[in-house]
Amino acid sequence: MNDKSRAHEARFAFAGSSSMTRIAFIGLGNMGGGMAANQAKAPHQVRAFDLSAAAVERAVAAGCLAAASVAEAVAEAEIVITMLPAGPHVRTVYAEQILPNAPKSALLIDCSTIDVDSARVVARQAAEAGFRFADAPVSGGIMAAEAGTLAFMVGCEASDFAAVEAALAPMSRVTIHAGDHGAGQAAKICNNMLLGVSMLGTCEAFALAEKLGLAADRFFEIASKSSGQCWSITSYCPVPGVGPQTPADRGFEGGFASAMMLKDLKLAQEAAAKAGASTPMGAQAEALYALFDANGFGGKDFSAVIELLRGRVSDLH
Repeated sequence: MNDKSRAHEARFAFAGSSSMTRIAFIGLGNMGGGMAANQAKAPHQVRAFDLSAAAVERAVAAGCLAAASVAEAVAEAEIVITMLPAGPHVRTVYAEQILPNAPKSALLIDCSTIDVDSARVVARQAAEAGFRFADAPVSGGIMAAEAGTLAFMVGCEASDFAAVEAALAPMSRVTIHAGDHGAGQAAKICNNMLLGVSMLGTCEAFALAEKLGLAADRFFEIASKSSGQCWSITSYCPVPGVGPQTPADRGFEGGFASAMMLKDLKLAQEAAAKAGASTPMGAQAEALYALFDANGFGGKDFSAVIELLRGRVSDLH
């Protein structure tokens, strides 16, 4: 069975089990807002909470129900989904608000991108409290979150994966079981380190082609059909007017923020240091994105780093 068939089957099973599954969604930022909206469209009863009142208002407009607190959101939930900024937030919210207040029957899924150790600590605490838990970070960016076409990398008990896959189906293009608790975060960290490195290589190549007088559309056609082909070229080209629509066509707005890429690269370097792994390209990518962020461009899409390599960051203001 292919990925699309499995996703369709999971979506059918999830929707068929209860037409209005009770979902608590905690964290309604750039990614979480679109994800919660797709759960509401499924349709499911989504009680949403965020510290930002404006984010909650947007979720309500998308069909969710507002909750006044995390405790209220999870009180009667069958599924709890969290999308939070970093490991300390996840540890605190689960230990202090979710585990003490959610029904023991609830399936807990954290979709944040955090360090592996935090994911495993929360998983252990959840198990000790009698809950099923999965770390399920995502790949795909804001547009995929809004379209319900994210890729999920899941770390959980093998026996829980079918339930996790079904719960994620309204938001997912593909959901893959990476392994036991923490494996989802390990997969996300490694994947995004590869993405950060490949985007820098793609940007360098386009910048060099430009200096050599090679038209961007010609280089795109050649590279996308030869040995240089990669996702950063064919699906997320950093040059406007070339290939599919990307943030480059919108002034590098509305994509995957450079600050978020920097966060993921830092997580990769921290993980590498703990594991004793050599990741020199990842370290260089972190340094370049740190420089880009320090110059005030953390809110721009990560492909905007091409302007740093061109020496044209002033064009981004």
